Amino acid sequence: MTQSLQRRLVPLAAAVLAICGSAWAQTSVPDGEWHAIGRDAANTKYSPLDQITADNFTDLEVAWRWTSLSTAVAEANERIRPSQFKSVPLMAGGLVYVSTALGQVAALDAGTGEPVWTYDPQIYAYLDRPPNMGWHHRGVSYWKDSEGDDARIFIASHDKRLVALNARTGRRYPDFGTGGYIDLTAGFEREIDASRMTWSSPVAIAGDTVIVGSIVQDGRITLREASPGHVRAYDARTGEMKWIFRTIPRGDDFGADTWGNESWRYSGHSNVWSYMAVDEEAGIVYLPTGTPSNDWYGGMRPGDNLFAESIVAVDVETGERVWHFQAIHHGLWDWDFPTGPNLLDVTVDGRPVKAIAQVSKQGFTYVFDRVTGEPVWPIEERPVPQGNVPGEWYSPTQPFPTKPPPFDRQGFALEDVIDFTPELRAEALEIITSRARFGPIFSPPVVRGAEVPFIQVPGAGGGANWQGAAVDVETGQLFVSSSSTLIVVEVVPYDPPATVGYFTDPWGVGLSGPRGLPLFKPPYKRVTAMDLNTGEQSWMAPHGDGPRYHPALRDLDLPPLGGGGGISSGPLVTPTLLIMNHGGRGFESAAGDPLVEATGDPTADAALLMAASTRTISAYDKESGEHLGAVPLPAIPGGNPMTYLHDGKQYLVVAVGRGGADAELIALALP
Repeated sequence: MTQSLQRRLVPLAAAVLAICGSAWAQTSVPDGEWHAIGRDAANTKYSPLDQITADNFTDLEVAWRWTSLSTAVAEANERIRPSQFKSVPLMAGGLVYVSTALGQVAALDAGTGEPVWTYDPQIYAYLDRPPNMGWHHRGVSYWKDSEGDDARIFIASHDKRLVALNARTGRRYPDFGTGGYIDLTAGFEREIDASRMTWSSPVAIAGDTVIVGSIVQDGRITLREASPGHVRAYDARTGEMKWIFRTIPRGDDFGADTWGNESWRYSGHSNVWSYMAVDEEAGIVYLPTGTPSNDWYGGMRPGDNLFAESIVAVDVETGERVWHFQAIHHGLWDWDFPTGPNLLDVTVDGRPVKAIAQVSKQGFTYVFDRVTGEPVWPIEERPVPQGNVPGEWYSPTQPFPTKPPPFDRQGFALEDVIDFTPELRAEALEIITSRARFGPIFSPPVVRGAEVPFIQVPGAGGGANWQGAAVDVETGQLFVSSSSTLIVVEVVPYDPPATVGYFTDPWGVGLSGPRGLPLFKPPYKRVTAMDLNTGEQSWMAPHGDGPRYHPALRDLDLPPLGGGGGISSGPLVTPTLLIMNHGGRGFESAAGDPLVEATGDPTADAALLMAASTRTISAYDKESGEHLGAVPLPAIPGGNPMTYLHDGKQYLVVAVGRGGADAELIALALP
């Protein structure tokens, strides 16, 4: 199926949307507030607040801190092991709203951090560990009716329910759904395995409609039958289901013919596990979908497999597809879209464009007219390597955007191997030649033992991940944080009664370089600025010190290499700054304050410095990428930063630590 066919519009819907816009429009976010994970429905991550500047950023100090509700639960229950505190808080009407790793919710006074109300469904009382990634949660969603009389906090969590809470009191609405809840395991139109499904990302809010994706566990799959990732929409007041969009079409649905042998009957996933974006004027919600089951082998699902690994534009009121674009045909790399797209208005070759930009794990940025689905710059179908795994079906081509250029490393070649010293390069080459081989992007998995595997770059973690990108709404610049990751993927046969054919270790197998260093050249984490008016890269800067203080490198006097401490945070853009977590530089902050106390032991000091540089929040110059300084935090940040204004003061807030130990919400402000 060609890309022109795949982007085919629903003509009447597109015409109506383009001419008339939506019949509804949600109230815009007040300048000093933050209403969604990306601040607004468009997922810009842009705030107009400008009190915090390049001149005073390093003067920030802790204004208040709040200990997560998950900490006390984990301390009292040894079997509960929450992961990193990832929640991105919201702020509306003077209250900060945040979820915990255990699916609890708190409303805090925006000036003091003192709790106003809390909600605890006590999921941990009957659930040892949620499927997939365990105890973690990325945030809640805020809705307010047009009259302003009713404001609600929505959370979909590991109890497999969607609940609406009164934003002022935290009380549930007994007339919402059935008994105050919506059972998210119902309404899929197909049999599902609820034990392999969960919810941990904010739902989308579009007018009076709540749109919900899902997480479908993708590890240790032995059967071809899996739960579909269909997207459902509900009435914000009543909880009544309004529509379903089948991400795996069926029967006579558009796209069902891309699932050979009627594999749409049993194939699963193709889910929206991250968050979405909404064009309030056009009345469109944009769904970034994931890989079909399973991630590494698709012989039982021949064909392109729509709407997996696609951007799907859906009418908010009806659930009808308006347009779509598939970024990966017949995915075999676990390169699901991990983050919501960004909506912005730009001017391209003198013409205004209402654009959507979707960053990806594979390092591409796909840019379209968000109403029509037409690419802003050509996207070419190019031949890609073919494999020989028994029974597999391979797409002969994959889409390659001609602009913007990739924002991170793609594929792995000889010139990418580290060359800090001749000795380290020789050691790296020895590791590679004994374990794997070079290959371009889209090099497929191989059968273990049958041939030497390719090195997959980016790995299953990206590239970009759920933290995503941000836009400068004034200039049309897109800023994306990314990590250079590397894995080796070998599939192994599953014998009957397994029906999946082949699978591999979840997320592939990492391949470390000499003495624990990476195999490839830096930067290992980076932040990249792209001008979406021209499609050109504006600048790229390493994000964080990386391993430059490693004992094998410390005498080389290297610049920052980028990296250290998990996946980079998402950017926050203001009129004056680009702000990101995990970007500390050196033993001292820009103000000269020590981040760590040196011990005099080079190896110990290297470890201390790496830890200190990952417990920071950094500022960059938006135009040049110059690192302007870092502020130390009490623990490693896990969520994206956000900002708001309260009583005339700008606050910068970020979640840090792990849910069972040092999980806190930290609010920074100027003295």
